[in-house]
Amino acid sequence: MDKYRCTACGNVTRFDVVETTTVRSFHHYTVGGELTIEEPEVVSRIVDSVTCRWCGHGRGVEVTTEGE
Repeated sequence: MDKYRCTACGNVTRFDVVETTTVRSFHHYTVGGELTIEEPEVVSRIVDSVTCRWCGHGRGVEVTTEGE
């Protein structure tokens, strides 16, 4: 998972993240019709937008690396 920082206000803890994911999984139905989803695997993940919860916009949000 990405870690974010807002350069506008300094926030590093609260963001609204909208993402699109594609997941492959095994669906197992019992004879009684109950579903168990097993072996979920994320095939792709696209971050559509990131908005800072403190200042309310995403113009200054950047992805940080470990140690920053």
